[in-house]
Formats: sequence, C-alpha cells, structure tokens
Amino acid sequence: MLKIDVEIMHPAEQDIFQIMEIERNGFSKEEAANLNAMRARLRIINDTFLVARSKDSNDVVGFIVGPAIKDRYLKDKSYDEVVPNENAAKYQSVLSLAVHPLVQHYGIGTELLTAFAQLAKQARRKAITLTCLEDKISFYEKNGYQDEGLSDSQHANEKWHNMLLLLD
Repeated sequence: MLKIDVEIMHPAEQDIFQIMEIERNGFSKEEAANLNAMRARLRIINDTFLVARSKDSNDVVGFIVGPAIKDRYLKDKSYDEVVPNENAAKYQSVLSLAVHPLVQHYGIGTELLTAFAQLAKQARRKAITLTCLEDKISFYEKNGYQDEGLSDSQHANEKWHNMLLLLD
C-alpha cells in the first residue's frame, strides 16, 4: 500500500473549511455535520478531535472527531448537541472519520483511528464506539472493531451498525 506522509494533531480554527470540504465529500448531505456543528466540535471537544495534515502541503487530508460519552452506543442527539468531554466517561465515540477522496486508500483512516485510540487509552476510556453504514463494516473490522449489530440510530434515515473497539 502506498503511504502519504501525514502528521496527526489537534485542529486549529483555520482548518474548519478544509475539514468541512472533507466532511461533505465523505458523507451524504443528510449525514454530514453542518458548519455550525463542526465549529462547535472544534471549539468544545478539540481534545478529542484530530486531523491528518500532509507534511508536503500542510493541508488537512483527513480527520476524526467525537465526544467522550457514558453510554456504550451513540445516541442521535450527539450529532447535534456538543457537550464537553467528561473525565469519567467510559466510552470514546466517533461522530466523523473522513479522508479526502484524493488520498483515500493510503492508510490515513487507519492512522487516524490508531492515534484516536491512543488518546482514548490516555484518558482511560474502556472502548471506542461508533456507528457506520454496512459498506464500512469491513474497514472497521480490519482495524479491530467488532460489529455489535444494528443501531437504534435514525440519523439521516439510514441503517447504522454499532461498532466497538475494546481498549486494553
């Protein structure tokens, strides 16, 4: 597999427009976060928001973000209501993982998942939880996640699967 040299870091405010371009390319209009929601995520949960920045161009080429939550599975309200991460939360969630279409299949999504797991371990989370569409299950399984069946989520009127990665 070809690799693109990236640096994983927390985003800066000026990254918002590159993040939004990637979000809109990675999700349908109904699934994608709007600019206000993404700005709130950037501001309120920056500690669990990572970007992959190309070492060549310094552009954001991918990102992952989600709040720390108490429940094993995401609830739809998490997509709209951004609340600060709680230290006692047992689960790290993923609301969005997206990579720019021009650099997909170069391992950037896996690098982001790995860095995100390190953050979650440092924060003493029990597991990482997310929902995904059926066509993404194999990607997450390759990264150690288990499919725990259909989610109760009604987000964007899609059928989502609960995926979980237990942390050591």
